[in-house]
Amino acid sequence: MKLIITGGAGFIGSAVVRRAMAATTWDIVNVDKLTYAGCLDNVASVSNNPRYTFEKIDICDAKAVQDLIIRHKPQAILHLAAESHVDRSIDGPRAFIETNIVGTYNLLETARAYWSDLSAGDKQTFRFQHISTDEVFGSLGPTGYFTESSHYQPNSPYSASKAASDHLVRAWFETYGMPVLTTNCSNNYGPFHFPEKLIPLVILNALDLKPLPIYGRGDNVRDWLFVEDHAHALLEVLAKGVPGETYNIGGSSERTNLEVVQTICRTLDELRPRQDGRPYNELISFVADRPGHDKRYAIDASKIRRDLGWSPKESFESGLRKTVEWYLTNQEWCRNVQGSYRRERLGLKG
Repeated sequence: MKLIITGGAGFIGSAVVRRAMAATTWDIVNVDKLTYAGCLDNVASVSNNPRYTFEKIDICDAKAVQDLIIRHKPQAILHLAAESHVDRSIDGPRAFIETNIVGTYNLLETARAYWSDLSAGDKQTFRFQHISTDEVFGSLGPTGYFTESSHYQPNSPYSASKAASDHLVRAWFETYGMPVLTTNCSNNYGPFHFPEKLIPLVILNALDLKPLPIYGRGDNVRDWLFVEDHAHALLEVLAKGVPGETYNIGGSSERTNLEVVQTICRTLDELRPRQDGRPYNELISFVADRPGHDKRYAIDASKIRRDLGWSPKESFESGLRKTVEWYLTNQEWCRNVQGSYRRERLGLKG
């Protein structure tokens, strides 16, 4: 059986590729455009496996997507390809509209044409799984959780583009009957994370004794999910999920941004003490807040726990320690992946 994974050289996508190769019998086709955040080093551990194939394709190219699906004849598609950094969406929203909306449309339409021609049995087993974010729901107050029935209220160009793609996927199920699945996840962290995001940025800045920037007062709250736990959840949804259903995936690990940075600092104080003996937290620097910065996200993951039997294996503390240890031992990957990006502040055009 063949599984196409779009965005499989990115952070979450590569974790899914690695887990699928290790824990399933799928033949994997990794489809990635290889933008700044996509790196084949992320999947080097499986690249020589005969069950693995890589295709460099931009999902905005409808003809290339059509050729891909015709050639590989997949039994399922896991769609993770997306522009994902909120700050970059503030500086340049067009790429987010093109990839996250138009690219998703191209995949849906090509998959629908392919699915329509399958035998009755293959139609029943085919799956199109769309991976989204809790950011489509907007901002929570100090209490409450996002559920699968939460209303959509995206507040950034990124989250608006993901909300649009979620609605397209739902429409293809309701209108055409295509067997789709959707997941909305909380903030991921872990190995192979491009250093524009908070946790890897803080780790690398701390090692270089650079300021550790925190937006506003650092009191924005996120629910943190270890990426390997997320990869496991996505494959459980693919195997057991009910077509047309949405599943929220969260780590039940709410932390303020300041708490996250302070935990990183304490972990580094233990694992890589500064030569001058000073604590890393003295590098913390509060900077102007992000435009439209949502106050709090929190996921109610009871549905996937109850219906599919999934729960995260890592606590925030154990997952973060593994993450810090990975960055400490993979400095060459960090240098190679950054390219022209110098960990500068993005998203100031708002």
